[in-house]
Amino acid sequence: MRPQLADLRSGNPALTADTFRNARATFGEEAMTVAGTANKTAIALLLLILAAAYTWNVGASNPAAVGGLTLVGAIGGLIVAMATVFKQTWAPVTTPIYSVLEGLVLGGISSVMERRYPGIVVQAVFLTFGTLAALLVAYRSGLIKVTDRFRAGVFAATGGIFLFYMIGFVMSFFGASLPLVNSATPFGIVFSLVVVGIAALNLVLDFDFIESGARARAPKYMEWYGAFGLMVTLVWLYLEILRLLAKLQRRD
Repeated sequence: MRPQLADLRSGNPALTADTFRNARATFGEEAMTVAGTANKTAIALLLLILAAAYTWNVGASNPAAVGGLTLVGAIGGLIVAMATVFKQTWAPVTTPIYSVLEGLVLGGISSVMERRYPGIVVQAVFLTFGTLAALLVAYRSGLIKVTDRFRAGVFAATGGIFLFYMIGFVMSFFGASLPLVNSATPFGIVFSLVVVGIAALNLVLDFDFIESGARARAPKYMEWYGAFGLMVTLVWLYLEILRLLAKLQRRD
């Protein structure tokens, strides 16, 4: 049975159960397609990579300047992301901007991590895109089926991780931390493996939501919104893989 849009859930905050509920192409209006979303995602990825390469090159020649670019990207990316979530019709403009800003963040963080752990960035990039490709093939071939139980499980796990990270964020204001999960101990590594797995499974839900939008004949601008949702998950996945690899290298 084809799932109803009202029943669909994703751990990705950009793709909620109401994403396509009120977004339908009118008669004669061009509708969203999976291929169109893939093209928009490719453009967004290219912009992110170019921005990341810029920050990376700045870090190679002037490491002190990376912090400012990373901060601008982080704050700006959060603002643009919130604007996109609440005003989906802006996605054709805000998604490219979000990609550039997140590129500044990833380039800055990657530059710092590469100086600490040479070779870690190449590994993280290949693992991220390898995971994306493998899950896309698994989803398209039917090896992974998105059931209601699957959606509910990933949604609950993602919410739990978000809550856990928020607790750690609040604790940091009081000089406290969560050393057990941030350390390179077996528990910390297993925790990162679990988070990477959950982030990867969110990609599957993103694929499912994009197909749902195409079936529901969402307006053409929703292709950019679907690309935005995928970018949010990919950025999270890359950062978690980077964190995991750093823990593994600290154990060597």
